[in-house]
Amino acid sequence: MADRPNVYDLSLADCVALLQEWGEPAYRARQWYQHCYRHLTVDPLQMTDWPVRLRERLAAATRWGVLREVALVTGDNGETRKVAWTLPDGSPLETVLMRYPDRATVCVSSQSGCPMQCVFCATGKLGFLHDCSPGEIIEQVIWAARTVRDATTGTAGPRRVTNVVFMGMGEPFNNFDAWWTAVERLHDPAGFNLGARNFTVSTVGLIPGIERLATKSLPVNLAVSLHAADDELRSAMMPVNKRYPIADLMAAVRSYTTQTRRRVSFEYVLLQEKNDDPVQAERLADWLRPADAEPLLCHVNLIPWNPVPGTPLSRSNRRRVTAFQNALQARGVPCTVRIERGVDIAAACGQLAGRP
Repeated sequence: MADRPNVYDLSLADCVALLQEWGEPAYRARQWYQHCYRHLTVDPLQMTDWPVRLRERLAAATRWGVLREVALVTGDNGETRKVAWTLPDGSPLETVLMRYPDRATVCVSSQSGCPMQCVFCATGKLGFLHDCSPGEIIEQVIWAARTVRDATTGTAGPRRVTNVVFMGMGEPFNNFDAWWTAVERLHDPAGFNLGARNFTVSTVGLIPGIERLATKSLPVNLAVSLHAADDELRSAMMPVNKRYPIADLMAAVRSYTTQTRRRVSFEYVLLQEKNDDPVQAERLADWLRPADAEPLLCHVNLIPWNPVPGTPLSRSNRRRVTAFQNALQARGVPCTVRIERGVDIAAACGQLAGRP
């Protein structure tokens, strides 16, 4: 089975090439591709616009997905779903689907585990286990698309995935080529056809990845996990800061916004009496609204920390969250508090740890 390709790892050109080897015309490849990405077909034997003998040959030659579902849990009255998978090598993976009246967002993992070791994140406690292939990333979105399409209960929202956020397990820029291939495939008008601005990628601040993204033609959204406004505190919370300190990161973000003219989001997890005091708010505002430069084209998402077992931290209370937000807004920094989803099923920001 290992030598049978996952169909979600194949481009349209790959499909054409394979069928050409079989003496089949190119239009058959386009039909196959649309079954994968538009019809969300789960089995090649269901491709009734193909002859039976060709369907059977395709079924024998390919795998239609390699992720194995271990558990599915629901929260928020059924509007949030988290699926736990295992990859072919046994590594854990998690995907979260969130349905709203006006949108359906899937939070996708790009790696099993994560090497970044942020102290407040459950995924970081796993360490790095495995890079996802483009197909393993895409397969998570296809699962969400089928789930939304086939839903019979819950919100009367869209019956299609409207947003894909790469904020699950792993650091996408540590797996840049596979992640970007997945974005291009899901954006492809001949296939899944999701608009570029409906993708958001989150990074802990890997400057080379930010610089690469700035050169790409698709205007996907960029979010940067910041979580502290001085190097000493940020390095204690996020070891990556020792390699890419805040001044260098801000310079890279400013270059990115100048080059792309696209707004950047900063994610800021609030921890009680650790990074949520007025001094940190003022320092953050100094970076984003400096006195000697143009305001940075950005928005801040404040995220009250979600509990992670075995971590000696606590979430900021509502009073401190509001005070921090007010301090930023008083300096002219656009700022909102993220709506919480999936906390009751360990599916919220920073809680994914490869467990049901």
